[in-house]
Amino acid sequence: MSLRGTIKRYILIIEQLNKNNYSTLDELKDLLHQEGFEISERTLQRDIEAIKNEFDIGIQYNKTRKGYHIEKFDTIHFESFLRFLEIANTAQFLIETMKEGKQAMEHISFDGDGMLTGSEHLKTLLEAIKEQKQIQFEHINFERNDKPKSYKIEPYLLKQYQNRWYVFGKVASIKEFRTFGLDRIQSLDISATKFKRDKNYFPTQTFDDIVGLNYSEGKMQTVRLSVAYPQAKYIKSLPLHHSQQIIKDDNKELVIELFLIPNFELLQKILMQGDFIKVVSPKLLADKMRSILKATLKNY
Repeated sequence: MSLRGTIKRYILIIEQLNKNNYSTLDELKDLLHQEGFEISERTLQRDIEAIKNEFDIGIQYNKTRKGYHIEKFDTIHFESFLRFLEIANTAQFLIETMKEGKQAMEHISFDGDGMLTGSEHLKTLLEAIKEQKQIQFEHINFERNDKPKSYKIEPYLLKQYQNRWYVFGKVASIKEFRTFGLDRIQSLDISATKFKRDKNYFPTQTFDDIVGLNYSEGKMQTVRLSVAYPQAKYIKSLPLHHSQQIIKDDNKELVIELFLIPNFELLQKILMQGDFIKVVSPKLLADKMRSILKATLKNY
């Protein structure tokens, strides 16, 4: 069995247990059979143990229900792990396609050629994060368009957003957290200086409360949006934020609520929907949108 096949089995098992608590071995085997995997019960049990032990996914067996389920409280960053498996599965598929030769690759089109910029730093940065070592580099600010500025930071997290990679960490000189685009980093070096990670600070939670990268100390708010059809179908299939909840859906209008800290990227996502979307509340956000649209009209 290829690595891609193994990863695909893992994804199917996890997705099944995620949406259907207390699945039996027979139910899992039937699911895998439908997807073209003919495996024994012993192999399936080995898969479950591998997922539990190698990836720290909290799969538990319930004797009363006679089935398996995922205890998410025992699983760190469950959604991120699913995303990781999807990326790994896609990567393996592309590798296998490349082996078929140039002609096979002609049937695949990538979104631009800049998405890998800075990815050469990923291994070095991950090493520094795991070993809790400071890093130093030069960074170019797109907004100021000035000369590269030197930074020394304590790295906490690698984050991907819109086909770009970022490193999130505490700037040593000012003791504040900042985000830096890897595509704008030069002369990266791991320092011998170690730092003590704040065990009470979880950077992923910082980004859970926002869209994208621009976080602030603002208050969490309920944002209500009205979306017209057919755009509503896209919003339902690709939510604007993980907190998205449907309040009304009558096939004419979709009303959703998001619970988050409004920021620049949220405004961008709303603007991308054009006249299909309207900010219902809060009033300050609706006023901000109105101001942006008025300013935009002056350009035409």
